[in-house]
Amino acid sequence: MPKRLLSLDVMRGLIMILLAAESTSLYSRLDKAAAGTWLQRVTEQFFHHDWHGLRFWDLIQPAFMTMAGAAMFLSFYFKEQKGITWKENLPHILSRSFKLFLFGTALHCVYSGKLVWELWNVLTQLAFTTLIAYLLINKSYLFQALVSIGLIILSETLYRTVLVGEFNQPFVIGKNFGSFTDMQVMGKINSGGWVFVNFIPTSAHTIWGVLAGKLFVDDRFQAGQKLRYLVISGVALLLVGYGADLGGLSPIIKRICTGSFVLVSGGWVVLFMAFLYWLVDVRHFNKAAWLFSVVGMNAIFIYLFFETVGHQWLNGTVAIFVQQPILASLVTLFILWYICYFFYKKKIFFKL
Repeated sequence: MPKRLLSLDVMRGLIMILLAAESTSLYSRLDKAAAGTWLQRVTEQFFHHDWHGLRFWDLIQPAFMTMAGAAMFLSFYFKEQKGITWKENLPHILSRSFKLFLFGTALHCVYSGKLVWELWNVLTQLAFTTLIAYLLINKSYLFQALVSIGLIILSETLYRTVLVGEFNQPFVIGKNFGSFTDMQVMGKINSGGWVFVNFIPTSAHTIWGVLAGKLFVDDRFQAGQKLRYLVISGVALLLVGYGADLGGLSPIIKRICTGSFVLVSGGWVVLFMAFLYWLVDVRHFNKAAWLFSVVGMNAIFIYLFFETVGHQWLNGTVAIFVQQPILASLVTLFILWYICYFFYKKKIFFKL
């Protein structure tokens, strides 16, 4: 097992580049340019679905959280090879989770331009899912899988049984258990329907990432077997998730992370992870891998950078000199990539 799983760096880099492109307003500008044409059916895939349904962009956060789980297991695995125990590594995980929570809540203050108490950012969610997944990291494949399904069932049960006052409609925006919890914790409801308790069902994504990382380093299986297990798992998640949606058991809703959404999005992410593993680590088709991996190796840094400096300064500065909107977004995206490339060449890596 190599010290780094290159396909994971590529996947992480690709996801971060997609997120960085969003921060430059590239997708909204492309969508505006495509208005009224068949191309708008393509550009709309880079925006979250309004409620019940699934688009490509709805898979980005699940991919982010799944990759985090895989990376956490690989890091822990190599630490164990050096004699570091689960207990000795726990303070690092607690510190990382605290920093993720801190950065996630701070970003909402940046967005608002004032101090606010909002817990909807992906980093805030990841702070909780990381800790939950780490508590199980030494357990068996079966135990972790069962806990992940249990968390999904727990969330589904809470939405159906905790019906308080106006929050008595499980799958209606602003009228569900998630919104009720937000009112108790934050005293407000997200206008877009996002909820803080999404971390409960989406912990499954991070746990599945841990399982994938564990599979990648498991010497009992050959590469072909690992691919087969990943593909079978991904297809099974898709079948159950889409079946639950079509059968009326659980609608696919990203904004409250219903059980069917977690299963379907997890299935697509696992299949994509399997594809990249086959392409990059098995077939060694990796000549262009560095274009993505340089970003993937500084993922947290570039995310925080484009969500703060990018929004507050870089986007507007580039627009002064590049006045064609789509081209301005592309130039800004290249600058963000080049910052990561520069750090990579200088062997500067930011970690939590």
